[in-house]
Amino acid sequence: MFTGIIEAQGIVTELRQSSQQCRLSIQSKELDFSDVHLGDSIAVNGVCLTVVSFDTQSFCADVSHETLKLTSLGFLKIGSKVNLEKAMLVGSRFGGHIVSGHVDGLATVESITRNGNASDFWIEAPQDLARYIAHKGSITVDGISLTVNEVNNSGFRLTIIPHTELKTSIGDWKVGTQVNLEVDVIARYTERLLSSANHSASDSNLNREFLAEHGFLR
Repeated sequence: MFTGIIEAQGIVTELRQSSQQCRLSIQSKELDFSDVHLGDSIAVNGVCLTVVSFDTQSFCADVSHETLKLTSLGFLKIGSKVNLEKAMLVGSRFGGHIVSGHVDGLATVESITRNGNASDFWIEAPQDLARYIAHKGSITVDGISLTVNEVNNSGFRLTIIPHTELKTSIGDWKVGTQVNLEVDVIARYTERLLSSANHSASDSNLNREFLAEHGFLR
């Protein structure tokens, strides 16, 4: 589990392909490796990966071809910058929102407009994810916990302050850049609960007519 608060940026130093997977090596002088262990989870651009080896300034993780195909990790090259976050500790400060590290889909940067010291980014989202994106709700983009400032039929707008641009990969985004999207998990569970409740009500004949007949509606 993660919070979407990026701890450090890293640089891809190796991409070793095999028939089954890709060995990804990332170097970071910013990330604190003092409490990292084999098997730990580190989110790379919002994708939860397992540490298979590490030293004081770098780590390696294996990435399946399915993950490469479905996330922006498939676009990485030697020298690419990535956002890094170690899995959260129980009792640690919770600065973002609940992030699972399981990417829901790819989105595309549609436009970038400077807005004073900040920047407005319009992101085009897949239609099947649009219903989970709400005005002033939380969204995870490339592992970054962000607030949705506006929504329309095709996507949503983010307003990014200079500090966030400087400390994350957002500073490298261009029109056409594809990014990982993880919607708010609470929205997904809420939809599931409402769907189950509606299904149960239908099965039990609990409807407006039933409630009116038994005096619950006037």
